[in-house]
Amino acid sequence: MKFGIAGNLEKPELPEVAVKIIRRFQRENIPFFIPSNLAKKIKNKVYKKNLGKHVVAEDELPQKCDMLISLGGDGTILRMARLICPYSVPILGVNLGKLGFLAEVSIDELDNCLDEILRGEYEVEERMMLEARIGNSRKIMYALNDFVIDQSSSSRMFSVKTYVNGEFLAKYTGDGVIIATPTGSTAYALSNGGPIVTPTNNIILISPICPHTLTARTVVVPGDSIIGLKVESAPGKIHFTSDGQPEKYLVPPVEAQVKRSLLTTKLVRRKNTSFFDVLRRKLQWGVDARDLDTK
Repeated sequence: MKFGIAGNLEKPELPEVAVKIIRRFQRENIPFFIPSNLAKKIKNKVYKKNLGKHVVAEDELPQKCDMLISLGGDGTILRMARLICPYSVPILGVNLGKLGFLAEVSIDELDNCLDEILRGEYEVEERMMLEARIGNSRKIMYALNDFVIDQSSSSRMFSVKTYVNGEFLAKYTGDGVIIATPTGSTAYALSNGGPIVTPTNNIILISPICPHTLTARTVVVPGDSIIGLKVESAPGKIHFTSDGQPEKYLVPPVEAQVKRSLLTTKLVRRKNTSFFDVLRRKLQWGVDARDLDTK
């Protein structure tokens, strides 16, 4: 098995963890590749002569590896997912951040996790993704968590007309709308009051952001639905983002179409953990606040 190693260069823990993995792979003659930006970050920590043949451009990683080790947090996995999803390469998320809901393997667990993977003792979970097209543009945007339409610079409300398979659903007046996958149900959509959805479900969530009516709530539609979004006017430019990262600033009127993508993200899972284990551990789901030590 050939591994790719990439990560968030802004994480102070990144060089130490990356070097630890690289040294192990070199000792055990395990093929690996790293992007050039990571190589520059660790150039004084690894013998450069032995590293050269393993360095590639980041966009070449998906074609070089059978599994990608993502070092960072959930944001790093989301970025890697868009890079690697066309190649069906699974991602192992190693958490260097705080919550790490998707990047569930901790630094302390990494060695044991790699042992399991090298023995073939792991599972690959396939997660649905969304794709969006703005207006008549040919460019397609992809998201593992969500697409968000909101305003870039104004605190004033605006309205988004929302359609499902061409049928009018509602005109949401407020701060915007989130279109989320089951994976994204534990991200922005959760903070917005939406439900938690187990990741293997085939559904799409439509969640109005701070709607100016008590009756507007998250709507769950089948995964094969096509979601239409229309903004006829707004106080400022419209902000359209994919997983909170790639973004576009648009002048109304704006139309966008969101639907399930044929591409998916594959995440490596340890055999002894489940979504519910992660839910309880990371979000303290079901924990009675009276049982917590507040001292």
